[in-house]
Amino acid sequence: MDQLITLAILGAIAVFVLRSIVHIVPEYQRLVVLRFGSFQTIAGPGLVFLFPPPIQTQQTVDLREFVVEIPEQTCITKDNAPISIDFLIFQKVVEAADAVLKVQNFRAAVQGIATTTLRAVIGDIPLDDVLAKREQINEVLRVKLDEVTQRWGVKVTTVEIREITPPRDIQDAMNRQMSAERNRRAAILEAEGQKQSAILVAEGDKQSNILQAEGARQAAILRAEGFALALEKINQTAQAADQRTMALQYLDALKALGASPGTKFIIPTELTAFAAPFAAWASGRGEDGPPRSGG
Repeated sequence: MDQLITLAILGAIAVFVLRSIVHIVPEYQRLVVLRFGSFQTIAGPGLVFLFPPPIQTQQTVDLREFVVEIPEQTCITKDNAPISIDFLIFQKVVEAADAVLKVQNFRAAVQGIATTTLRAVIGDIPLDDVLAKREQINEVLRVKLDEVTQRWGVKVTTVEIREITPPRDIQDAMNRQMSAERNRRAAILEAEGQKQSAILVAEGDKQSNILQAEGARQAAILRAEGFALALEKINQTAQAADQRTMALQYLDALKALGASPGTKFIIPTELTAFAAPFAAWASGRGEDGPPRSGG
């Protein structure tokens, strides 16, 4: 029985010593190894063998990127307006030895320096720029924080302002300003729409008048061309008509005149031609007769 107890104790001691000697380090971790309290090396990843304490001691450092949440901080802008801001800091360890040897708790140190840096940056910016230039403020904070944390072996990769809360009276003023701006844009859009509508109506009237004038001109041209063609056709027909055709037309005209109920005297053109010699003889005798006696 005593032997079993002794073996169990020896086994526990062996396991403890083995765990102190053999270490399996993941890819995202490093071991900061100290020998008798002095920095010796950075070990890992993979299988690492160390002497058991107090000969060698180690501290594990995670190299993955992590985020530090900065709770809401009240800052005073350049124009003395109080404003509340909370933001996130994304960072990672790039020098494991510095993160262990040069700062006691680099996470808490980063959080503390972030609050003071935020107040310094916001204090140099007016309220309107704080609300409008969030990306620029993020970059300024990142650069200033990185200048401080690099001596701890920590790299600040990104700073993101999550929320900016101005005071209640400033929020009310901003709401009134936004309402006035929306009303102004609505009035501009309405006036622009009326202007475009008037332009379109005037353009439509102009096009309508042009089309009407063009139509009237084309109609006049077509009427003139039709009249000219009719005259030309009549002229061609008249030139082609012979005496028989004219006589037939003459007889048709006499029939039409005779059919009407009114009293008419019709003197044919042949009678005028028959009387023409007598009229000429009477005119010649009057010229050759005896002279009239004077009074």
